[in-house]
Amino acid sequence: MKNQSQSSQRPASSPRMAQIVERNIQALLDRQQQEDKNRKLETRIADTVTRFTGSMAFVYIHLVLFGSWIIINLGWVSLKPFDPSFVVLAMFASVEAIFLSTFVLISQNRMAAQADKRADLDLQVSLLSEHEITRLITLIRAIAQKMEIPESADPEIDELAEDVHPEKVLDTMAKREENTKENFKAES
Repeated sequence: MKNQSQSSQRPASSPRMAQIVERNIQALLDRQQQEDKNRKLETRIADTVTRFTGSMAFVYIHLVLFGSWIIINLGWVSLKPFDPSFVVLAMFASVEAIFLSTFVLISQNRMAAQADKRADLDLQVSLLSEHEITRLITLIRAIAQKMEIPESADPEIDELAEDVHPEKVLDTMAKREENTKENFKAES
């Protein structure tokens, strides 16, 4: 029943994706909605403020407010100036900047945490894929031997048939990065 309702929601002109892809997309959307529901009130407020301050409406409001403030205090209109030295305007803008930057940092920290989770998921999927591919190579080699099919003389096949140990890859990357930094320092 669920599959029928999902397929009826799909536009008639869109190509059909593999069922596993559709399941994965739905699982990711469901997870995102659940995480959105579970956000703390403070985080929702920070995200809302950040979203609004990044909009053109925010710019227009500030153009009107600051423009009016400046026009009134320059004496261009018949109203009495209330901040002729613009000290109050500068203080108001400074306090606003402090709060806005804090809201932006809160939202960026949350997005960075989400990016870290996605990177961890990507790494886990990649490691699982690497393991599965290694097993497939081993299985295909065994089938080829059983069927007496000659193996190609590709030297990479033996390497690809070995398990990859992530800690060794990370150690190699760290050593190469260190060597690159040392070479850069030596050239400078």
